[in-house]
Amino acid sequence: MALHLVKLCVGVETIGQLRDWQKRRGVICQAGYPVVVHYTRNRPRRWAELVDGGSLYWVIKGAILVRNPIVAIEKVDREDSRKTCALVLRAEPIETLPKRHRPIQGWRYLAAENAPPDRQADRIAGDFKGPPGLAAELRALGLI
Repeated sequence: MALHLVKLCVGVETIGQLRDWQKRRGVICQAGYPVVVHYTRNRPRRWAELVDGGSLYWVIKGAILVRNPIVAIEKVDREDSRKTCALVLRAEPIETLPKRHRPIQGWRYLAAENAPPDRQADRIAGDFKGPPGLAAELRALGLI
């Protein structure tokens, strides 16, 4: 089972802003698909589990809303000798069903069973029995 990371998306209030931010940071083509690199200070100790199908889940305004699949995790040698790690991510973020998450510093591991499912148009109303539109509001609040 894959292991994931969860990270607070500081300064971003919408998924569209995250997409724009990643485009501005530069999209690189690697192995036939576009990737974006996100830098963090420490390399995760469980990096091998993360590159085996893991994703970086972004917390935006108090909820996990989107993820980027992790392609690779690489050590980076900086000129100032500070440790740095590059998280190589698939460039196009995948929206998830909203899931409330408390603020954190840095990143935390996220077990696959605790990760929110991807948002799919046919699952918006899904199994919910109630007025149209209420399911979307409840999911936005992280209640279902």
